[in-house]
Amino acid sequence: MNSYSPQFFMSEALRLAEKALFTTSPNPRVGCVIVQNNEIVGRGYHMKAGESHAEVMALEEAGNRSEGSDVYVTLEPCSHTGRTPPCVNALIKAKVKKVFIAMQDPNPLVSGQGIQKLKEAYIDVEVGVMEAQAQQLNIGFICRMTKKSPYVRAKLAVSIDGKTALHNGKSQWITGEAARADVQYWRASSCAILTGIGTVLSDNPKLSVRLYENARQPLRVVVDSELKIPLDADILHEKPLLIVYANDKQKKLAQLEALGIECIQLDDRGKVDLAALIKILAEREMNEVWIEAGEGLNGAFLKANLIDELMIYYAPVILGSEAKGMFTLPAYENLENKITTTLIDHRWVGQDLRMRFKLK
Repeated sequence: MNSYSPQFFMSEALRLAEKALFTTSPNPRVGCVIVQNNEIVGRGYHMKAGESHAEVMALEEAGNRSEGSDVYVTLEPCSHTGRTPPCVNALIKAKVKKVFIAMQDPNPLVSGQGIQKLKEAYIDVEVGVMEAQAQQLNIGFICRMTKKSPYVRAKLAVSIDGKTALHNGKSQWITGEAARADVQYWRASSCAILTGIGTVLSDNPKLSVRLYENARQPLRVVVDSELKIPLDADILHEKPLLIVYANDKQKKLAQLEALGIECIQLDDRGKVDLAALIKILAEREMNEVWIEAGEGLNGAFLKANLIDELMIYYAPVILGSEAKGMFTLPAYENLENKITTTLIDHRWVGQDLRMRFKLK
């Protein structure tokens, strides 16, 4: 009989967790496999909030073969009653032998408690199997639990001379079809998609997810300081939608609210208070926020240190010196003022090069 490593079975648990990449929000993505005599006898993953957790699904599939088994789960089993009963109790009741856990629950209110309860029930526990992969899968959930902030990615489609649009604002399309399809994947995995009024006025986007029919639509957020948004803008027909403004100079608030659109005022000296907006999104249990905006809003978020990751798609085109740049930032006089990043991934997506940078 072949003998497999813990990483082999945890890889399967991670693969299962990824199946719910677009559906579990605000809960974490969790997969579980149950192994008896080196054979997987139960599989499960958490599909969406309120439904069975991964461990419960796997136990149901394994049935009586759960007793004396090894359990591989990508996140510490929950020990508290939320929308569903504690998974730890189910594992103890099933009389499993050992539980391999990829990572502890990052929620400071419950972290370590599930592990402790398993140990008190004389169940062996091993933590840290493929921990880095599990953390990457739930990077937004971890960020919200530990920093009380969503994980914020800003996406930019640029030419090789670093331009995002022509001088007149036209930007459709700089990148190719493969890159635009890749963006759909990242939109779908996000809890909120955020843009600015400049992008709405120039591109009239819907910012919808078109991966598959009946896809879950993230919250669309428009930053519009003076409520300049046209009442016939396509995005006004997309739900859910939130418009954040500083003042109602255009006298549109009543009209927008009459259309059933939620508007929140966050005034910071005539501009939208971006830090307050990110805090509100965290309070609304948004794990990952995806920004698709122009150089003004991108620069404002970057200057405020509110971006965790830049995802830049470089297209093999040149747009010229008068085209629009990536960020509106102050003119730095010293290199000490530069913003530093770390390249965490790069790959070809069709004809375009996608590069991911972590902000320090």
